[in-house]
Amino acid sequence: MDIKEINDIKERCDKTTPGPWKSFIEGRDHTSGSSFIRTSGNDIELSGATTNDQDFIAAARQDVPALIGEIIRLRNILDDNNIPY
Repeated sequence: MDIKEINDIKERCDKTTPGPWKSFIEGRDHTSGSSFIRTSGNDIELSGATTNDQDFIAAARQDVPALIGEIIRLRNILDDNNIPY
């Protein structure tokens, strides 16, 4: 993955509603209403998503920035040691 791809992913992530996002599944996390993803802005309600899909989407808001940070950290180590990637 080149730096442009990483920057494109980071830019898409940065344009979303700030995190954290949390998945709330009706019957698992609360007893009435529908399943939704709580954000720092408007909640997100999905149609046709499985519980696992919704949990993944909500977690991705935190996971993607963490993974990008780790990729950059590791690339810096490789660069500092003149190791090609």
